[in-house]
Amino acid sequence: MESINGVLNMKLFLVLGFSFCMVTTFCQGQDDSAVYIVTLKQAPTSLSYSYGEVMMAHENLTRFDKSRNISRTDTRCNSRISRVHNSLLRRVLRGEKYLKLYSYHYLINGFAVLVTPQQAWRLSQRREVANVVLDFSVRTATTHTPEFLGLPNGAWIQEGGYDAAGQGIVIGFIDTGIDPTHPSFSDDISENVYPVPPHFSGICEVTQEFPSGSCNRKLIGARHFAASAITRGIFNASQDYASPFDGDGHGTHTASTAAGNHGIPVIVSGHHFGNASGMAPRSHIAVYKALYKSFGGFAADVVAAIDQAAQDGVDVISLSVTPNRRPPGIATFFNPIDMALLSAVKAGIFVVQAAGNTGPSPKSVSSFSPWIYTVGATTHDRAYNNCIVLGNNITISGVGLAPGTDKDMMYTLIAAVHALNNGTLDANDMYISECQDSSNFDENIVKGNLLICSYSVRFVLGLSTIKQALETAKNLSAAGVVFYMDPFVIGFQLNPVPMRMPGIIIPSPDDSKLFLQYYNSSLERDEQTKKIVNFGAVASILGGIKANYGNSAPKVMYYSARGPDPEDSFLDDANILKPNLVAPGNSIWAAWSSCGMDSIEFQGENFAMMSGTSMAAPHIAGLAALIRQKYPNFSPSAIGSALSTTASLYDKNSRPIMAQRAYANPDLNESPATPFDMGSGFVNATAALDPGLIFDCSYDDYLSFLCGINGSAAVILNYTGQSCPASLSDGVDLNLPSITIAKLNGSRTIRRSVTNVAGNETYRVSWSSPYGVSLIVTPTLFNILSGETQVLTVVFNATTNNTAASYGRIGLFGTQGHIVSIPLSVILKISINITTGIGTGSL
Repeated sequence: MESINGVLNMKLFLVLGFSFCMVTTFCQGQDDSAVYIVTLKQAPTSLSYSYGEVMMAHENLTRFDKSRNISRTDTRCNSRISRVHNSLLRRVLRGEKYLKLYSYHYLINGFAVLVTPQQAWRLSQRREVANVVLDFSVRTATTHTPEFLGLPNGAWIQEGGYDAAGQGIVIGFIDTGIDPTHPSFSDDISENVYPVPPHFSGICEVTQEFPSGSCNRKLIGARHFAASAITRGIFNASQDYASPFDGDGHGTHTASTAAGNHGIPVIVSGHHFGNASGMAPRSHIAVYKALYKSFGGFAADVVAAIDQAAQDGVDVISLSVTPNRRPPGIATFFNPIDMALLSAVKAGIFVVQAAGNTGPSPKSVSSFSPWIYTVGATTHDRAYNNCIVLGNNITISGVGLAPGTDKDMMYTLIAAVHALNNGTLDANDMYISECQDSSNFDENIVKGNLLICSYSVRFVLGLSTIKQALETAKNLSAAGVVFYMDPFVIGFQLNPVPMRMPGIIIPSPDDSKLFLQYYNSSLERDEQTKKIVNFGAVASILGGIKANYGNSAPKVMYYSARGPDPEDSFLDDANILKPNLVAPGNSIWAAWSSCGMDSIEFQGENFAMMSGTSMAAPHIAGLAALIRQKYPNFSPSAIGSALSTTASLYDKNSRPIMAQRAYANPDLNESPATPFDMGSGFVNATAALDPGLIFDCSYDDYLSFLCGINGSAAVILNYTGQSCPASLSDGVDLNLPSITIAKLNGSRTIRRSVTNVAGNETYRVSWSSPYGVSLIVTPTLFNILSGETQVLTVVFNATTNNTAASYGRIGLFGTQGHIVSIPLSVILKISINITTGIGTGSL
């Protein structure tokens, strides 16, 4: 007889399952079947090996015996684990319908299966089953940035030039696939031989869209994962492509940003915008397609992609993917994607993830765990500015990658609604003004003049396009196009849009109003009929093809997600700094798929300009490849430390980095960036290759941190197969290159260990205290030999009661020129009869 507790547990399981379905709107089928990710208590393959053991295995391999690399590629082990999964499903669901989508055997010992909630509950009751989680949805979150980051005369020189930068390193991309025909991924543009790294064992799928020969010695692996999406009936093979081919454009863009070939001409709409290069142009690319244009993606497919990438032997994983909602449960860290990435980190893989595009509100970051390197987005100093000069001598700035009109001529302005054919649709029809159909207009009125079109919400939604308006203008023989911003489009920021003819978009509603006032006041009408007898407004457009580099940069973009890091769905603050760093993410030129649909304005082009934290993350993935190349024995946390401690706090004009605070008029709503905006700061590519000191964190440290979360022991056992150690730690105690305290109750003593990866050096310690906190750091001076470790003790004392976050910094200044910077963040401060201490140094 079933116990009362068992009945209650099943009811709770079903209620939670159905609730989750309603929130995320992806329940499958009329029988309520859905995809669940099931993990078993036995440890996955990779957890039998430490990072050191994996590295030793790689170093002992040759190209003739790489099949012996059991930790990566033992297919017999994989087959055995898959049979165990099948046997369990047969025993539990005897004679019933179900569909197993994946067996995870490298990072997570488990599987994804399509079952009903009742079947999922029965699986959860098996003693060998650790965890059952309902699948959830995820979403996708350069010609000049190498120069802006100082690579040509800095990091690349240190690594032997661009033709050697990243050699032997494999970057795995979990994204929308790749266009293998793009020259950014060719292996024959260099005279140097391009050997495939012996530690990589991945394969390339062959399909109609991705034929044999698509891969080469540059693009060395390509697979796709869509089983979870297919079960939902939303996968469109003709649009989404059941292959690694990129039908979206996003994956091609991110791959070339990190590792695209050097010196590829960027030609868009017939204009040359310079030559493109990835951050590590000699690195190899492996693609794991798990995101799709029409629906995004699902965790079951992403975990399968991560599992395969780790098994294949990638060195870096670039993940421009974030969940659509905060993971439920006792902590944000306990979700299948983050836990799979924890195992990847144990295997020695550096993991980079986009912070998300949900800023600028606090706690909006969508990448949570300390073992994941989270990247926010900034501007860089290149801009394409064009403007329109009106007949009343007013100049209005705009956007548009477009040529200008003849600089010595003024052209008559004609609004679309004033150029209708006789008998055409009502001029009050709002869609007429969008210029989407040339048949509505009289060419005799428009020919040789500047056509005025409205930029409405329909453009934002993709229902109307700039490209179609330009086609209309071309068919009408217009001299150019002027788009004014509809007042209902509030707070929407436009990227420059390529145009083959003179054109401009006025992005400001206020400037658009000013422009229309001039136009309307210049019209002459017949007093009786009120018909227009003369278009008096004239203007010229100054082109925006040539870049200028006068912008103050970097600046944290308004959309870049912010900390503090939410520890759980109740938005309690974690003692972990997020984001870790910021990098260029706004207006980034990079390769584009020949069938890319993500931005219709770049459809059919070989390059596209995109913005987002998705563009920032691959910059760091490429730079991480350079660090791994120079320091092959660095752990993932050491790579992250090198990037963080050397980051810059100042823009190119030596002023503090600013952060935009609002969607509307972001440049007018900004203030100095805090660690919750930019993490440790803006990446310094060259300094990261010579960090001096590094903070190291092991898998066991992360495990101890997770075990310190109240009620986590069972979850840890479920995911890792390991029991919690006797000594538990707090996030504050992790040996991170930052200190974040969510709640300082009186006093707190924190220790950090630094290891010298340079020559013998003496360091002086200085600091600035967060507001409401006194700080003492010891020692204030130390000598450290190469390879040695030094412990720093930091004592925090709350001097006031305060709920607002405040910030400080510790600086270590070496006699050989190394500077190590540690950001400090304290949120809640509670003063309890304390004696304040005064530090010996200041920053």
